[in-house]
Amino acid sequence: MDRTEKREFVASLAAVFAETSMVVVTRNDGLTVADATELRRRVRAAGATYKVAKNRLANLALAGTRFEGISPLLKGPTALSWSVDPVAVAKVLVEFAKTNEKLVLLGGALGTQTLNVDGVKALAELPSLDTLRAQLVGLISTPATRIAGVLQAPGGQLARVFGAYAKKDEAA
Repeated sequence: MDRTEKREFVASLAAVFAETSMVVVTRNDGLTVADATELRRRVRAAGATYKVAKNRLANLALAGTRFEGISPLLKGPTALSWSVDPVAVAKVLVEFAKTNEKLVLLGGALGTQTLNVDGVKALAELPSLDTLRAQLVGLISTPATRIAGVLQAPGGQLARVFGAYAKKDEAA
């Protein structure tokens, strides 16, 4: 990489840090190419990004951002993962780290809050943003369904009463 490429990389990484809400730092302790490819595929499917970056360049990009607290984690063969949905990236990485001990979680940051490994794991246990939205829609639609049922009930009861009188008159 020459200097202009490095500058462009730092600028693009700084732009990512300005837009995202969650960054997770992991260490690669000998992932095979197949494992790394599978990890990248899972991360991409969750709407997140997984990037191996030189620590010095990542530190330059972190300077002055709200994620500056993760700079001490950038030692050795590290990778950065980020996403707008904070739970998605944490879920994928924690799940992958459970099945492959060569991916080690180091920590992360959610906004200005720096997280240790336990914080990232706790975040991974939360429901995803889409699940929370679905639950909210369910909570909102349930009262409306009940109101519609209550409003329909008197009409249904009247129809049954009229039907009973009609059958009574027919039988007589």
